[in-house]
Amino acid sequence: MLDRDNWNEILEALTANTFRTILTAFGVFWGIFILVILLGAGNGLENGVKKGFDGIATNTMFMWTQTTSKPYKGLPKTRRYDFRNSDVVALKEALPDLLYVSPRNQLGGFEGANNVVRGTKTAAFTVYGDYPELIKQQPKTIIKGRFVNQQDILLKRKIAVIGQGVINELYEKTEEVIGTYIKVNGVNFMVVGIYNSKSNQGNAEQEQKEIFVPFTTFQQAFNFGDKVGWMALTANDNSSITDLKPKILEVIKSRHSINPTDDRAIGNFDLYEQFNKIRGLFSILKFIAYFVGTLVLISGVIGISNIMLIVVKERTKEIGIRRALGATPGAIRTQILSEAIFLTIIAGMFGIAAATGLLAVVNMILDSMPGEGMMFANPSVDLTVVFIALLILVGSGLLAGLIPAQTAINVKPVDALRAE
Repeated sequence: MLDRDNWNEILEALTANTFRTILTAFGVFWGIFILVILLGAGNGLENGVKKGFDGIATNTMFMWTQTTSKPYKGLPKTRRYDFRNSDVVALKEALPDLLYVSPRNQLGGFEGANNVVRGTKTAAFTVYGDYPELIKQQPKTIIKGRFVNQQDILLKRKIAVIGQGVINELYEKTEEVIGTYIKVNGVNFMVVGIYNSKSNQGNAEQEQKEIFVPFTTFQQAFNFGDKVGWMALTANDNSSITDLKPKILEVIKSRHSINPTDDRAIGNFDLYEQFNKIRGLFSILKFIAYFVGTLVLISGVIGISNIMLIVVKERTKEIGIRRALGATPGAIRTQILSEAIFLTIIAGMFGIAAATGLLAVVNMILDSMPGEGMMFANPSVDLTVVFIALLILVGSGLLAGLIPAQTAINVKPVDALRAE
């Protein structure tokens, strides 16, 4: 530990030219400030993007039919086919690592408008036929009533769950919705639930204008037979849907006589793969933040090192006297290093404090703004980052003082005493 005299000496040395010391310390202040701000901004962007995935089962893929691109077993290319109910059963049996295999059918949307009627009001909405597990795969909050359940599937009940956008177009503001009826393509459905989509994406408004009915009811009411439009497949937590995808495609190709090498016959979107790409992107952004911040910090450290060399030059006679009085090279080295480390840490701590203060202000502003559609949330740094920054500061201080300290101990007492 440094004693009081050493601390006084450090303070006197650094305050001998206050303006020069402040300018020198600013380089370190700015470097650590930029480092913390970049890391905080990266975390804010990552939190905002992850918020957009909130409630979504990211270990999921979606699969739909396309035309074949290669002939197989006497069947021509450009052949169309459909998924069937039996495909769902086959996938569940062949792949026990699949948590959910949710068949889905759709009216409206990209397949064309459908008429939804209530009283004298008519509108076009997207209508889905789904199983109960869909709500575990996509983020939806039931704000009143309930979602589709297993009894609805078994009994083929004509019930519907609608979004707030549907209510806004078909109902009066004070009208009770639960228990009322809407007519979809001429078929009456009783409304049993109201949902609110938790999606943070740009199509959130459109997602409030969707209607969900039991999958089995959909097939029967709209003459779909056993046709399945597309599927949402989710793997167990200890499995990856990306790893299961080749086997899933293999099962479907075998069941529909599709060439095993035909990669265009089955359309698919791997949400887990895309989510991992996003996580990899944020790892790269974090590396860039550390890299850029460290480079800026190094420029400040170089400034401190240069100033310490000047200080050593100015104190040559003092160093010579101390050496003549018996001061060891180690004592001289420790003194110079202590001054460099002290200046670096003080400047760095002010930089950390200023950066965290700015992030706190930004958080307050974000908290006062509506979170809907916000892709930037809670920009912050954790204690690990602060600890790493402190380590960088200590290392930077040692680096800044190393050359000046070595220069100081190389001064011969006789030569130093002659210095003017």
